[in-house]
Amino acid sequence: MLVLTRNEGQTILIGDDIRVTVVSTKGGQVRFGIEAPRDVIVLREELRDRDAGTGPGPVPVDVRD
Repeated sequence: MLVLTRNEGQTILIGDDIRVTVVSTKGGQVRFGIEAPRDVIVLREELRDRDAGTGPGPVPVDVRD
């Protein structure tokens, strides 16, 4: 596991086409903005674990609409 320290507004690049930006920090919480191609599913781990084994899996959603 790679552990990085970032401040608000700073970005981490994953490969050539995924960007993770620290949007804000407040009260021990961190808000991230994630830019990824439409074919990449972005899902919080606890939701994946909760839904494991039930149904066909997550459906990509375009949040830009």
